[in-house]
Amino acid sequence: MRKLSYLIAAILMIAFISTSCKSKKEVTDNKKKPQGEELITSYCAGEKEFMSTPELFRASAVGESLDQMVSKKKAMSNVKAELAGLIQTTMKGVIDNYVKSAEANNVEGLEERYEGNTREVINQNITNLRVICEKQTKTAEGNYKTYICVEINADGIVKGVGNKLSADKELKIDYDYEKFKKTFDEEMKKMENK
Repeated sequence: MRKLSYLIAAILMIAFISTSCKSKKEVTDNKKKPQGEELITSYCAGEKEFMSTPELFRASAVGESLDQMVSKKKAMSNVKAELAGLIQTTMKGVIDNYVKSAEANNVEGLEERYEGNTREVINQNITNLRVICEKQTKTAEGNYKTYICVEINADGIVKGVGNKLSADKELKIDYDYEKFKKTFDEEMKKMENK
């Protein structure tokens, strides 16, 4: 009787092991890449060290050309546009929230003036960026590809906007730097959580 119990247990174990091995094989077969697609390696992007934080705006871009320096210039131009867009979007959220909480009479006019001053500050500050990653490759076609990631201090942007807004005689009356900075910090935290 014991021998029969051992034999049944052994058969069940073999059956279990063989089915579990089969299911593993099926799972690995399902991990095949989709037909016609190829995984692309992108340098200076995608990893946490290249993403914006509450203290730093970061952006990544690529430039490609037959000429090595032109590829670098294209990458730098692309990354500045990306960074400016990121800052502009964030500042739009800050301005919307700040102006709405300011209880001003002419909300639309105030928003336009804030946004105009912000654009001017961004254009002035975008030149103060710092390159944190730069890699160049040469493609199979002989082109040069430059990957780049840059960062700019978020505090410098908010202080620059603060200085610009407090210098504006019409806005100075309603402008509160501490409230603006608090709104800015809240918007930067939202960006980090995305």
